[in-house]
Amino acid sequence: MKIVVLDGYTENPGDLSWEGLEALGSLTVYDRTPADKVAERIGDAQAVYTNKTPITAETIRQCPGMKFIGVLATGYNVIDTAAAKEQGVVVSNIPTYGTDAVAQYAMALLLELCHHVGEHSDCVKAGEWTHNQDWCFWKHPLVELAGKNFGVIGFGRIGQRTAQIAQAFGMKILAFDEYPNKALETENCRYVSLDQLLAQSDVISLHCPLFPSTQGIINKDTIAKMKDGVKILNTSRGPLIVEEDLKEALNSGKVSGAAVDVVSSEPIREDNPLLGAKNMIITPHIAWAPRESRQRLMDIAVDNLRRFVDGKPQNVVNR
Repeated sequence: MKIVVLDGYTENPGDLSWEGLEALGSLTVYDRTPADKVAERIGDAQAVYTNKTPITAETIRQCPGMKFIGVLATGYNVIDTAAAKEQGVVVSNIPTYGTDAVAQYAMALLLELCHHVGEHSDCVKAGEWTHNQDWCFWKHPLVELAGKNFGVIGFGRIGQRTAQIAQAFGMKILAFDEYPNKALETENCRYVSLDQLLAQSDVISLHCPLFPSTQGIINKDTIAKMKDGVKILNTSRGPLIVEEDLKEALNSGKVSGAAVDVVSSEPIREDNPLLGAKNMIITPHIAWAPRESRQRLMDIAVDNLRRFVDGKPQNVVNR
């Protein structure tokens, strides 16, 4: 079996091994593949892996030998799954691999908003503490989290894990989800309506999928319902936020700080409104990327192909 990885670099920049896939067939790994080379590089391969390289309906038709597409990620919007199904191509994704990593990262973003650790360290290295007339100083208001309300929009695996960490800081959890599981409620964790979450939360963290119902869920109207000085986190999908609206809320002070690991178009465009917003932290979609998390992704990717070969495909998104 011929196996092609179209864009393997982000998953494995050199600190992991492709040996699991090598054991299943003849493997070719490309770091990156431009759009006009996708069909050519797939060629007559039976199994193809992609992270963010699109596989269109036209490509699927041009590569009739392809029988399996493995996504090196959870999201699979880069693949025309309907065309794949029509051609009898199985598409499998990696639904759970980065729960702990993303939850940890969301809280790292929150702690940076609360304490500005990096900026204060830079100030010390620049000599500001050495030459300060007082024994300490701070450049921003410092925030204690204990007792505050942590709103989670999307209470799936990652949302729940993030909430557990927030509770360890003494925060109270307000959860909104289209499919609430009342068994998860405790004295310090309860489901509320979206409007209640917006009105009562001191911090709002996004952990929901990108659907038509959630696209732009953070916008000027929902922001208007929030507490003055609220903080917003997004480690899920960029289009959940109307970025121009968030910029205006940050610059006006309605939102006291925001931190995102995802934006509407990635890599970020030079004209993204958030680049001009006050009290804004933006990181390059790396919440998922600790080595431990990527190794789990690799293991599941291999297992997906192994199960397909055995006639028992798993994590199929286009049944």
